[in-house]
Amino acid sequence: MPSEQSSVSNPNPAAAVAASLHDGKVHLLLAASGSVATIKLPLIISAFSKYPHVSIRVILTHNAARFLAGQSAEQPTVASLSDLPNVDGVYFDEDEWDPSWTRGAHILHIELRRWAHLLAIAPVSANLLAKITSGICDNLLTSTLRAWDVDGTIDGRKKRVLVAPAMNTAMWLHPLTGKQIRILEEDWGVKPDGTGWFEVLRPMEKTLACGDSGVGGMMAWQEIVKVLEFRLGLVD
Repeated sequence: MPSEQSSVSNPNPAAAVAASLHDGKVHLLLAASGSVATIKLPLIISAFSKYPHVSIRVILTHNAARFLAGQSAEQPTVASLSDLPNVDGVYFDEDEWDPSWTRGAHILHIELRRWAHLLAIAPVSANLLAKITSGICDNLLTSTLRAWDVDGTIDGRKKRVLVAPAMNTAMWLHPLTGKQIRILEEDWGVKPDGTGWFEVLRPMEKTLACGDSGVGGMMAWQEIVKVLEFRLGLVD
């Protein structure tokens, strides 16, 4: 993606995040990967405008950003995300190295993990799902996930990761997807006894953007907002 995207974030992204760790706000780290459902991201963000004490920081993968290039009214520009209420940063892979790291400097994916009270990824593409369950960390988002403090022993606070898969029906029904979802739900999923850190917001059945019909569409953005509001303690 164009290098100028890094300018959407603060001049020194990692340091700015570190400076806001204890600002007294509720911190929602919101991310999107390469799926057409990324166009719902501005709607999810805007739904939190009624909560002035919520701070939102956004991570976009390169492919997610392709869906927000001003193509239509429902696909505003990436730059416009920074103008939405409560958005205090929008980050890309380039921001991990802006400025180039020197000893003693903050590291963006670590600071974002420390900052977040909850990480929600909506949408999660088939590609990102495979990366998560394989431990691949080749960009800012997957590095943040790989460095997640899964039991709260490092940051002193246990925090969830919520993921909303979105993909073609054939991809969702593929046996590999089943194995990957079982890792998130059964191996890493939040249990009644409090163990686990992942929560999967399963996709719905609909006619997809490609024209196929079946399960695979991202959960309705309004429903995702309701879950986030509850998990962040904004509603009872």
